[in-house]
Amino acid sequence: MNPLEHELVYPWPGLPAPGEVSELRPGLLWVRMRLPFALDHINLWLLDDEIDGVRGWTIVDCGITSDETKAAWENIFDTVFAGRPLLRLIATHFHPDHLGLAHWLAAGGERRRWSAPLWMSATEWTIGRLLSQTKGELGDEAGERSAAHFARHGLADPESLAKVRARGAGYYSKLVPAVPPSYRRIQHGQSIAVGPHGARRVFEVIVGHGHAPEHVSLFCASDRLLISGDMVLPRISTNVSVFEVEPEGNPLPQYLHSLDRYLQLPEDTLVLPSHGKPFYGLHRRIAQQHAHHQARLEEVLAACAKPASAADILPVLFARELDLHQTTFALGESLAHLHALWFDGRVERRAGNDGVLRFVAV
Repeated sequence: MNPLEHELVYPWPGLPAPGEVSELRPGLLWVRMRLPFALDHINLWLLDDEIDGVRGWTIVDCGITSDETKAAWENIFDTVFAGRPLLRLIATHFHPDHLGLAHWLAAGGERRRWSAPLWMSATEWTIGRLLSQTKGELGDEAGERSAAHFARHGLADPESLAKVRARGAGYYSKLVPAVPPSYRRIQHGQSIAVGPHGARRVFEVIVGHGHAPEHVSLFCASDRLLISGDMVLPRISTNVSVFEVEPEGNPLPQYLHSLDRYLQLPEDTLVLPSHGKPFYGLHRRIAQQHAHHQARLEEVLAACAKPASAADILPVLFARELDLHQTTFALGESLAHLHALWFDGRVERRAGNDGVLRFVAV
């Protein structure tokens, strides 16, 4: 339990069962789908919509590719949709739990019940499209690159490195086997009107960075409603990591800077996060995140009194036991904090004789 949760307000204490639907406001439905990870669920959103005179539905994010997720959606289509079509799918970013079933739902997908376009930002669509096609030898190379990246930053356990290599071989494409070959581009500041004639909600697109390259959130001013994706979560801190695809990235300042964009929204905005429960307390949650990362940066800096790798920093930031999936993200996050200090000139980076990169306070 996050000790700061009492500073947030949860207007719906209960949770919809996996695959079930809960109405939050007229024309706004909450769906919760299972995930096979420690973070075991994702929130998805259904919006009553009308496009070109046709009444139907817009979905925001769609879950991973799995038989269970498909079955849950089929049940929703047969009941909640009440004979109306899917008009569009909006994906906040390329991560598997948000984009996994896009190929099945959207235009050109295998399901083909509807011809619904996929809406997302250009960077997220491009990365998702590329990674979904990374199978076979390319996947094996991705595993090798990932293992080399983590080894360079202090992961030494041979068994863990072997699992990283195996996991990299088409891991993304197992959860996102395809991404539609065409899409409609979403950009920061764009307005998207959703809803039937006479009851439209106009959403402003807010692009954030750090968790993903061009993550999309949606804010409706008239409803004081924010579909935040993974940028603002109530119980956990959004993962911000340095991975092998951008080994010298500096995502943490990008993320914190992006968070400040949400301070321009009303304090009484209802936040609909991708994980956890809908809540009030947007400004307080942003302040919590700034304080959290500032405290972690100071802890990491103190740990760098002597040379420390990202693997050395991992137990400083994560006291609990982690499985391999969690460890890779935790290492990425440890490195993100080290890089923030390194880019800021507060630590130096040194390569050891063992090939491991270590950071030391200056």
